[in-house]
Amino acid sequence: MSFATDTKKELCSIATTEVEALRSELYAMLLLSKRFTSDKIIFKTENKYAANHFASLCSILFSPIIESTKPITKTSKTYTVKIIDSADCKRIFELFGHDEREINLRVNRANIPDSMCERAFIRGAFLACGSVTDPDKGYHLELCVVHKNLCNDICNIIRDIEDCNITIKMLNRNGSYVAYVKDSEQITDMLTFIGATNAAMAVMGAKALKQVRNTANRRTNSEIANLQKVASASAAQIKAINKLKKSGKFLKLPEELKVVAQLRLEYPELSLRDMGEMLDPPISRSGVNHRLTKLIQLSQEDD
Repeated sequence: MSFATDTKKELCSIATTEVEALRSELYAMLLLSKRFTSDKIIFKTENKYAANHFASLCSILFSPIIESTKPITKTSKTYTVKIIDSADCKRIFELFGHDEREINLRVNRANIPDSMCERAFIRGAFLACGSVTDPDKGYHLELCVVHKNLCNDICNIIRDIEDCNITIKMLNRNGSYVAYVKDSEQITDMLTFIGATNAAMAVMGAKALKQVRNTANRRTNSEIANLQKVASASAAQIKAINKLKKSGKFLKLPEELKVVAQLRLEYPELSLRDMGEMLDPPISRSGVNHRLTKLIQLSQEDD
């Protein structure tokens, strides 16, 4: 299963006996259904858990006659839940404060009376039209809504969540309106708020692992760069020392320069600090660097 499917499965497993919360959750799913009018209620989804949950909420709250259809072919992915009796549709439609004269559905905030219901409403919206990317691949949570005003209403509800500070944005995609969040911490907050704690932990865990990997990569890259720098400098120093030997100048060098030169020839991979510690008496990194620089300067005097 995908991460989004697992998340919806987790949300559908939340048990509550609070009727107002159940009503708010179902209300969001109805608003985002394929059809929610006074004579037709049709809910379609590619997620079987969301389809079963919608049917269960309808049965608990309104006991209508329901027809559920599963995908009938291998290529079909859509689950459909219909309320067959138009009288049931009218009763449900009106109980949520809507009437058939409305041109475009808007969120009736009377159906979301408190923070508990707000949580349930957003959970229902995510179950109906939401998706979240596998955190191993990226950070993206979205709600895809057909109508612009309805999408705006839902965005405003999410922005008003007191326990979170979610910056949700909206865009038009192929005629539908997409409300989305890309910040990993805000996605975690939103998933936690609606009750998907396992999914939220997965996002946090994936982010922590990425940070560890990035830190390790930066450290490795830094070490490689330092090794390359040491190797390049060592090669230049050895070249200078060999040139001094070839020209006969090496024998005339002060003893302190000869010792450092011989050490470099024997240990081309050593850092300046390690070379300084091997000398007797030991000297600082800058002291070793000064002597090696002097060797290079002496080798260039006759060029």
